Amino acid sequence: MKAAFIEKTGGPEVIQYGDLPRPNPQRGEVLVRVKAAAVNPLDTYIRSGLVAMKLPKPYIPGCDLAGVVEAVGQDAIRFRPTDRVWGSNQGLVGRQGTFAEYGCVSEEWLYQTPATVSDVQAAAAALTGITAHQGLFRCAHLQAGETVFVNGGTGGVGSMVVQITKAVGASVITTVGSAEKAALCRRWGADLVLNYKTDDVAAGIRDFTKGNGVHIWFETQREPDLGRIVESVRQRGRILLIAGRQARPVFPVGPFYVKDLSMFGLAMFNASAEEQRRCAEDINRWLEEKKLQVEIGKTFPLSEAAAVHRLLEENNLQKAGTLSGKIVVVP
Repeated sequence: MKAAFIEKTGGPEVIQYGDLPRPNPQRGEVLVRVKAAAVNPLDTYIRSGLVAMKLPKPYIPGCDLAGVVEAVGQDAIRFRPTDRVWGSNQGLVGRQGTFAEYGCVSEEWLYQTPATVSDVQAAAAALTGITAHQGLFRCAHLQAGETVFVNGGTGGVGSMVVQITKAVGASVITTVGSAEKAALCRRWGADLVLNYKTDDVAAGIRDFTKGNGVHIWFETQREPDLGRIVESVRQRGRILLIAGRQARPVFPVGPFYVKDLSMFGLAMFNASAEEQRRCAEDINRWLEEKKLQVEIGKTFPLSEAAAVHRLLEENNLQKAGTLSGKIVVVP
């Protein structure tokens, strides 16, 4: 089978494209013919060595996939050949990833793809949708009628936070960097969209919440300003952090505890299979109901996997601003 893989960690140039043996499903596994694989910042961190994980050699990167079941291993009972499936949590803790024509996946990490949902949409919603769901519900216990703030409303996780918040009857404030991105967030139902380049974000939040602050602050940036965040969250509000492995910001202890605030760190791949399955059930329903849509920024063939990683790093780490939406690879 054709695959993108690495023999050692490093820059995007270490990604090779070529032939690897097609895997055979082991006990409890499903062989999936990959139709679409999404790329996430985590994929680039693992490839570069920034996130140290046990990697098989050669190692196929990629967390997300959608495709068709080709075969099932012994004791695999959830799926049958020809079933359409999607999933995430691959390419982690010793598992092979999804940037290949075929992948063997433990059936506990796979979910049925709704008939009305494309493979590209299913793959693109996987890690980011599960991350947003875990943060909003398992950690922050979002309720209808509350107000959520999320940085970067057209980013991978940010776009999921905006739409999931609206799907459950809550309000959402978000930031963008252009009029085009603002229009996209409003189309998804965002209640207030602020341009971080030209608007006073803190003032906008104060005005919208009548000075009370938001119930939940979902931080997606790598270098959070915790002082500004604490000021913008109401009493007994909740703060979520999902990025910034090297970040060591000043922490405003006094204002934080005086307001009875809570803060959660979230790494999606720490969630159990059952926790992620509960997320997937909601995501499937929202995808079918058109309450959840994924903006696809660019689609690449598998042979251009190195260019995919380079483009994502330029936007995620260097803030090039040349990408809006998810990148999807199609074998």
